[in-house]
Amino acid sequence: MQPNYSGVAEYTHNLLTHLFKIDKNNQYVLFYNSAQNISQNLPNFSGPNIKMAGFNYPNKLLNLGMRIFRYPKIDKLLNQVDIFFMPNLNFIALSKTCQPVITSHDLSYKLFPQFFSAKRRLWHQLIAPKTTLKNCAKIIAVSQNTKNDLINHYKIEPEKIKVIYSGLDQQFYHQIKKTDPHLKRIRDKYQLQQPFILFLGTLEPRKNIEGLIEAFEMAKHKNSKLDELNLVIAGERGWNYQHVFSLVFKSRYQDQIKFIGYIPRQDKPYLYNLAELLIFPSFYEGFGLPALEAQACGLPVIASANSSFPEILGQSACLIKPDHLEEISEAIQQILSTTELKNKLIALGLENVKRFSWHKTAQETLSYLTS
Repeated sequence: MQPNYSGVAEYTHNLLTHLFKIDKNNQYVLFYNSAQNISQNLPNFSGPNIKMAGFNYPNKLLNLGMRIFRYPKIDKLLNQVDIFFMPNLNFIALSKTCQPVITSHDLSYKLFPQFFSAKRRLWHQLIAPKTTLKNCAKIIAVSQNTKNDLINHYKIEPEKIKVIYSGLDQQFYHQIKKTDPHLKRIRDKYQLQQPFILFLGTLEPRKNIEGLIEAFEMAKHKNSKLDELNLVIAGERGWNYQHVFSLVFKSRYQDQIKFIGYIPRQDKPYLYNLAELLIFPSFYEGFGLPALEAQACGLPVIASANSSFPEILGQSACLIKPDHLEEISEAIQQILSTTELKNKLIALGLENVKRFSWHKTAQETLSYLTS
């Protein structure tokens, strides 16, 4: 397990946290494996019905054994469990008496292999996603878009798939008064120059950060009112991120483009509240949680008109074609120069996020697991 949570890790942590709050009847065994000592990175889950089960097999050998020999059976290592829930695709070998359930976040590896390294493409081939998913008794899809992809590309029976949206902690992500001293602390910590627009996500080709930078440059070049506008790019460096830095190095606005790296969870609400808008022009997302986090903090959102975004955001965000730079540029200009439009998107966003909560996600997941 990694110390920095994002994506699937964040989904898993939030789901389990709320599952354990509402379910005191079923017994939970949390399986993990690592040849290294990862105790300091493990979440602090405790309760009379929760047990941690850690093993120290070399991951490559364990995965090889499960892939080729279908051994060891994980449910047997755990002294027999009735349901084995996987929050994401992984190598697995189970007894016939154990019911596998999996969450499918997206099919980006299938639809956009060019956005993955050769190593990740090989990993997905070895893991055999289609076979793994077909062998599961039940599948949770985090959006209707993901369910449609599973049906269309893997021919999985629709009745096996339940759409359960990921959640949002609206007590944590919320509007913060401008007088809150923590806003200044975060601004100073990351040396932020306001005003700025924000991108938050892993630095990788699928996120279309190069397109975002070019659209930002275009907006500033066309509109002198945006002379003081900055672009803040937050997130860990992923695969093939170097092109992003090369593009900024050549930019005439390089002094107004700032990379601030991975943002700890406790800093994120303040970062959102300091920004003018969130821009998320990804080529494909299974859910797109940063867009909802930003809306809960009172930010207008620009996102792509593809994959799950129309379903998750609807009319509450400005949806653009990610490969149309002029369209992205125009959206930035319109929102920042039209107070009425900006306020409308903020209000629609605050209303939209009411549909999502981790409590609801946990309730629906528990009901599905035990049905």
